[in-house]
Amino acid sequence: MKAKITVKLKDIVLDPQGNTILHSLNEMGYEKITKVRQGKVFFVELEETSKEKARALLKEIAHKVLSNPVIETYEVEIIG
Repeated sequence: MKAKITVKLKDIVLDPQGNTILHSLNEMGYEKITKVRQGKVFFVELEETSKEKARALLKEIAHKVLSNPVIETYEVEIIG
């Protein structure tokens, strides 16, 4: 089974990397871009036949290992 875990900063957390990218885009002439937030994407393969069990395991991993729940949120998506 394959899955995608997306981790991003909470909206209330400042994102200096996103702001730097936004500034660069605007300087390059992309003035219509008004906000950029950076994040991380993890593609995971696991041996599990139950989508429910897989989702529970992936949420646990995302919460304990892949994200900092104080400042980040995560989404788990089973692919296929």
